[in-house]
Amino acid sequence: MEELKLYESEYRFMDLVWEKQPVRSTELARLAAYQLGWKKSTSYTVLKKLAERGFLKNDQAVVTALVQKVDVGKYESEELLNRNFGGSLPAFLTAFLKDRKLTREEAEELQRMIEEAVEDD
Repeated sequence: MEELKLYESEYRFMDLVWEKQPVRSTELARLAAYQLGWKKSTSYTVLKKLAERGFLKNDQAVVTALVQKVDVGKYESEELLNRNFGGSLPAFLTAFLKDRKLTREEAEELQRMIEEAVEDD
C-alpha cells in the first residue's frame, strides 16, 4: 500500500484494532461506542471503508490489521516533513526546538540515533 493516510477518526478506530486484534467486529463496535462515542452503524461503515482501502481485514467477523501502526506513523511523519518543511529534517528540528530545551538524556539519545542513521562514505 503506497498511501497510508488515515483521518483522525480512522486512526482512533485503527488504534482500537491494533490494541485488541484479533477482535470480533461486534466487540470492536462495542469498544468504539464506549471509547469513541460512535453508533454501531458508524463503526461498521468505517470498518468496511478501511477494509476496502487495505488497512484491515474482516474475515468471518474477526478483524485484524493489515497495516502496522509504526508504518502509518512513518508515513505521516514523512508527509508532515515534506508538506511543512520541504523534506528538511534540520528545518523541522529548528522549528521544533525553537522554544524548547532538551535534557542531556534526550540530546544523547538523538546523537545516537543520528550516528546510526548516517550513511558511511
